[in-house]
Amino acid sequence: MKKLHTKEIKAFVPSKNFKISKEFYEDIGFIKASDSNGIAYFYRDNCSFLLQDFYEPSLCKNFMMHLLVEDASAWHKHVISTGVSEKYSVKVSDVIEQPWRMLDFVVYDPSGVLWRIGQNV
Repeated sequence: MKKLHTKEIKAFVPSKNFKISKEFYEDIGFIKASDSNGIAYFYRDNCSFLLQDFYEPSLCKNFMMHLLVEDASAWHKHVISTGVSEKYSVKVSDVIEQPWRMLDFVVYDPSGVLWRIGQNV
């Protein structure tokens, strides 16, 4: 039987205002590699996602991304320093040690998508 190898998995993240969401993700440190036909490809190191020019309120309010990083506190300081909380009126939580053995914080994007950024402890 032939081995089934995988290369990558990407989520299609919804956006209420495509232009503003693209700016937000660039502001927090993702690199926009392409942008055409309502899909923008973002990456940072080995992590990537596709931002789509599509908005469904219930989808955005129930959409969650998890970004595993080496240092959640450093990422938290970085996100705070970008000023995205004020610029986009989004919530950024404090860093918390979770019972599932992660140190993490959450940030909401301008469309209401929740990002949980954490490290294993």
